[in-house]
Amino acid sequence: MSRYLILSPHTKEDCLKALDEVLAKGASVLNKFEWGCMAGDHTGYAIVDAENEVKARDIIPASLRAKARVVQLGKFTPEQIRSFHKAA
Repeated sequence: MSRYLILSPHTKEDCLKALDEVLAKGASVLNKFEWGCMAGDHTGYAIVDAENEVKARDIIPASLRAKARVVQLGKFTPEQIRSFHKAA
């Protein structure tokens, strides 16, 4: 499993439709998202664990997928960071 950040933007005009479509995927999917809408940032944000990017993208309602970004996340160890400095 890998961890992915999902950014799902929508317009102010499409906000309620976007929320309804995420809710239609189930309360468990809705619970994965945090929303910037109340602050004027009409984007749904989620961090999910999935087998691959395709599986992570499946959480996004079909009508929102074209605008969505899915980014695989990772962490660095102190040793890796030190090795980056040595290689530079």
